[in-house]
Amino acid sequence: MTDQGTVWLTQEAYDKLQAELDDLKGPKRQEIIEKIAAARDEGDLKENSGYHAAKDDQGKQEARIRQLEDMLRKAEVGETPPNDGVVEPGMVVTVDFGGGDTEKFLLGARENLTEGDDLDVYSPQSAMGAAINGKSKGDSVSYTAPNGKELSVTIVDAEPYRA
Repeated sequence: MTDQGTVWLTQEAYDKLQAELDDLKGPKRQEIIEKIAAARDEGDLKENSGYHAAKDDQGKQEARIRQLEDMLRKAEVGETPPNDGVVEPGMVVTVDFGGGDTEKFLLGARENLTEGDDLDVYSPQSAMGAAINGKSKGDSVSYTAPNGKELSVTIVDAEPYRA
C-alpha cells in the first residue's frame, strides 16, 4: 500500500523522468535563456512578441521542472509486480461495474505508460484505486465515489503492465 503522496514508478519510468529533468535543467534551460537574451536585444520589450513567447516558454518549463522534482522526490521505485492476480500499482486491472459494464486501466502513474498507449490510469490513492488495492481477481468491493455515490465493482482481471 502506498502513502497518500507516493507515486509508484517502474525503474524505467523513473529513469525517463530523471533524464527529462536533467535535459530541462541543462540544455533546455540554456536555450530559453539565449532566446530571451536575443529577444531582449531586439529593443522595446512591450511590443516584442518573441520576448513574451520566450518568457512564457520559460514559465512553462520551470513549472514542469518543479512538477518533475516533486514527483521524483515522492517516487517509490518498484519492479513490475508478479502475475498473481492481486491488484497493486503497476497492474492493468479490468473491473466490472455490473451488467457487463467493464473498464480496463492501469493502477499507478501516467508516467509508467509507454508513448502511444491509451490506457486510462487510476491512482492508487483514488477512491476506486484504494478500494481495489490488495484485492484479487473475483473479489467485489464497494467504495464511495468523489460525488458521494456508493459504487461496487468486481475485479475481472489483474495482470502486470508490460511496456
